[in-house]
Amino acid sequence: MPNSIAEILCELVPHGYYVGGIVRNSLLKRQSGDIDIALPAGEAAPVARALGARLHGAVFEMDAQMGVWRVVTHNEKLQIDLTAFQGENLEKDLLRRDFTFNSLAYSVTACPRVVVSKNETGTAQVILKNIRKNLLIDVTGGLGDLSKKIIRTAGENQFTDDPLRMLRAFRCAAELGFTIEHRTLAQIKKHAPLIVQAAGERQREELTRLFHTKKSYNFLTQMDETGLLSALLPVLEDQRTCAEVYYGKGGVLKHTLAVFKRMEYLLEHLDKAFGKYAKKIEPFIKDKALFKMTALLHDVAKPATAKMKEGRLRFFYHEQKGAKMAREILEKLHYSRAEVRLVCAMIGEHLRPSNLASNDVITDRGAYHFFRDLGDAGIPLLLLCWADYTSYITDAQLRRILPRSGERMMTLAQAARTKNVGKTLRHLQVLSLLLSKYFDAPQKIAPTRIITGVDVMTILNLSPGPQIGEILEAVAVAQVEGKILTRADALTFVKRLDVTKK
Repeated sequence: MPNSIAEILCELVPHGYYVGGIVRNSLLKRQSGDIDIALPAGEAAPVARALGARLHGAVFEMDAQMGVWRVVTHNEKLQIDLTAFQGENLEKDLLRRDFTFNSLAYSVTACPRVVVSKNETGTAQVILKNIRKNLLIDVTGGLGDLSKKIIRTAGENQFTDDPLRMLRAFRCAAELGFTIEHRTLAQIKKHAPLIVQAAGERQREELTRLFHTKKSYNFLTQMDETGLLSALLPVLEDQRTCAEVYYGKGGVLKHTLAVFKRMEYLLEHLDKAFGKYAKKIEPFIKDKALFKMTALLHDVAKPATAKMKEGRLRFFYHEQKGAKMAREILEKLHYSRAEVRLVCAMIGEHLRPSNLASNDVITDRGAYHFFRDLGDAGIPLLLLCWADYTSYITDAQLRRILPRSGERMMTLAQAARTKNVGKTLRHLQVLSLLLSKYFDAPQKIAPTRIITGVDVMTILNLSPGPQIGEILEAVAVAQVEGKILTRADALTFVKRLDVTKK
């Protein structure tokens, strides 16, 4: 009796073909998250039910109109998608697919070995072994494009049929290390405005996968050259001619892309930027794609707030307005509430560290208020600021000053002597100082509460209310400043307060 998944598929899906990502990735010796099988119309439903019964899996109808069914095995959590031919036969189906390397098919009855494993998160991964290339069905030249590492559309109407495919082209290129051929780029440039027709959550998924790659900056700039980036996020187009007198040709958008590039570098080189704190920062950056999206949106409100004052271009409150604009964008893309909250907190407060840097001394009290106000966004914000500050200097200048970023903070006068590079170095030293206070002196950042609101009300004969919180905050600040060390100190401190009952 057949017992392997390959044998069961061979028995129950005799008219089916492995298609799409599972074939492409297997030829590239890469694992896939699922198995896609195309089969004649009318067979998807009965085959899905038969597979579900044999594999003891759950069966779902995903799309009644397109004839898509999904089987998920209980043990391996392997996902098998069964889709009716989109067209009268397999060839017509393949010609309707997005790119040539996704238009390859391999008969299930050829019985390649199906190897299933699990990644570090416990998600099933699958690859087809022993594929015989002479048995591949290739009606678009996909095998040749795959060997040349080229992304090419499988036909003329791929982007009008599904505009999201334009974004997918860049995501696939980034994930696979491929090149989008010039004719396909020209098609994207022609049809870029259609991207708005794609659902927000699908746009977000493609962007997230693109931004999770280590070289997404290269493809983001290529997206901009085709007009797809501006079509996807029209507010970025407003940046292109804003503040060219300050940023040069490309205006604020040039700066935005530079910050994105620096963020990408930082996320892969934490050790070079933050030395001994790199390992401690890693838990804060599990979602690298979200940090890159933050970099992309951090100055989104500069065009709307740009004004000349006393001969100088200023962007008053652009960070606060930017947080509101970013919220609207992220919600349209269906980011989660937690993600929106984090990104908007970072954008809305991204001038805070530079405001601290305007003082020659950063006190424990100032650091305490910074991390208290920012909460979970405190450390993430420092990464955004690092990318922002370093975008103003060249790669060579950055390499030169990075070893000094962890040194004692320069004075304002010392920084002024080397102009832009000195200012950047001092800002990086401010970030390092804040990190040292956060990780090396946590009691200065989040002092342990040693008295309660009840204590305060008892000592001062006060009723519950906001005033109690204000007094407890005063106690916390006194702890940070070293004026209170014990509970007895705190009680004495409270007793001496000149409090007026409200």
